[in-house]
Amino acid sequence: MKRKKRIPIGIEFYKQLIEKDYYYVDKTLLIKEILDQGGQVNLFTRPRRFGKTLTLTMLRTFFEAEIDRNGEFKDNSHYFDGMKIMDAGEEYTRHLGQYPVIFLSLKSAKQPTYEMAYACLVDELVKEYGRHSYILENDALNFVQRERYAALMNAGAEASDYAKSLAFLSECLEQYHGRKAIILIDEYDVPLENAYFQGFYDQMIQFIRSLFESALKTNESLELAVITGCLRISKESIFTGLNNLKIISVLNHHYAEYFGFVQDEVNRMLEYYEISERTEEVRLWYDGYLFGGREVYNPWSVINYVDDGSSQSIFFPKPYWSNTSSNSIVKELVQNADSKAKKEIEHLIAGKTIEKPVHEDVTYGDIYQSQDNLWNFLFFTGYLKVVNQRFDGNMIYLTLKIPNEEIRYIYQNTIREWFEQKIKVCDFTPMYQAIFDGDEETFEQVVKQQLAGSISYFDSAEQFYHGFLLGMFQPLQDYEVLSNRESGDGRPDIELKPYDEQQPAAIIEIKHVKTFTQMEEGCREALKQIEEKRYTEGLLEEGYQKVIKYGICFCKKSCKIMVQ
Repeated sequence: MKRKKRIPIGIEFYKQLIEKDYYYVDKTLLIKEILDQGGQVNLFTRPRRFGKTLTLTMLRTFFEAEIDRNGEFKDNSHYFDGMKIMDAGEEYTRHLGQYPVIFLSLKSAKQPTYEMAYACLVDELVKEYGRHSYILENDALNFVQRERYAALMNAGAEASDYAKSLAFLSECLEQYHGRKAIILIDEYDVPLENAYFQGFYDQMIQFIRSLFESALKTNESLELAVITGCLRISKESIFTGLNNLKIISVLNHHYAEYFGFVQDEVNRMLEYYEISERTEEVRLWYDGYLFGGREVYNPWSVINYVDDGSSQSIFFPKPYWSNTSSNSIVKELVQNADSKAKKEIEHLIAGKTIEKPVHEDVTYGDIYQSQDNLWNFLFFTGYLKVVNQRFDGNMIYLTLKIPNEEIRYIYQNTIREWFEQKIKVCDFTPMYQAIFDGDEETFEQVVKQQLAGSISYFDSAEQFYHGFLLGMFQPLQDYEVLSNRESGDGRPDIELKPYDEQQPAAIIEIKHVKTFTQMEEGCREALKQIEEKRYTEGLLEEGYQKVIKYGICFCKKSCKIMVQ
């Protein structure tokens, strides 16, 4: 029986994918569309893990007149045997292996200081100069060019030279090959996001702007360029005056199917790995994105799901996408959201929609200027999808929704955790004192304050409130916090058990009701349950002298607390 193709988890290099016989969802007709559309500089913005790097390495493999350091031409045509682009006609295949290509990835520029981040970017440029060092083996460059090239390649040039290094490299490559260069830049916005959070944003934006302007704006040696990132960042003037720039975001209809998997591609993959019976589960969990009106699956999650499904008979869907890279911007915006925005996030978790003005001109420097920036970042980074849009005046309004079960899981867990992290840094000493003094009013006041700043969802309400309280008790010193441990004739929700038996212990029972008028009765029921189930019996038998009993009843963002 023939061995099935490997599943390409984390494989970002097209050549490696083909050479090692990995399963490839054929996206090569992107080449045809790029040539048909005729844009000289193309910026693709897509969420993380939607195949941007693999796409760029595929373009590099197709277009590049690759030459090794010995000056020998490398024929890459076999990497496209059987691919769709080879059936597109000679109009397109004649471009195969015809251009010098510059490939630059900025995704590793995540250092804590500008000096380190700059050094990392220079290292990437140095490697690309080294990859093309064959051009020094003949007389294509004059003496001055050769000296400058060598200095750049050996990391010995000035910062101003590196700021113009892409333009200079493309000029040298054109002289050697007799053809203008193609420039491919991956994850251009990573160093900008990192710099924003590390505090050297202005320095980084100046370097990136100079690098891009010289390479993409005034470069006579440029054939075409393709740039990828998660966000379009325009107000920083990175692309100012670039009248040859074409921006393709998730709102554009062109190229909609080339980042992510469409339904037919997912069906074929599930059939190939013999798990077609899970088609509906995959759709519910990983489908739901709309790029330019085209329905798209998250490719990273589908690939990981198929890997689990092909290697084990019992498996379940997981939120594979949730921890694949930094979400610093989204995390900070969510944690600083106002009460209205928090309510709207709860609304989304419940499966409903919201309408927001969304614009593509996102800027890190202005992220706190408007609460609307939260929805910009959530949408363009893949946490929301558009289900409808309308134009009113000079603003686009999008009706937004959570795309699928995977993202809903992230809202219910990861995003809620971000709020719980804020709780952990609060000083709850007054609340702890109140609990063991029997001061239910102070206890209730603090819990209400924290509820107001939290995000909740009510499909499993009592479980949410239980976890919420446990998070507040986590910093409690000198006490063991027990949850649902057997005691008496049942399991009390929470026990606060001191290590010193002379100190008071506490039993907390939680109830949840639908209306505020039921809260007092809910507290009484909780206290009655503590008595009837004899929850205090175990603590008293251990020798604790004082056990304080609390009935807590929650309703939406409010609570009522009674002590006995």
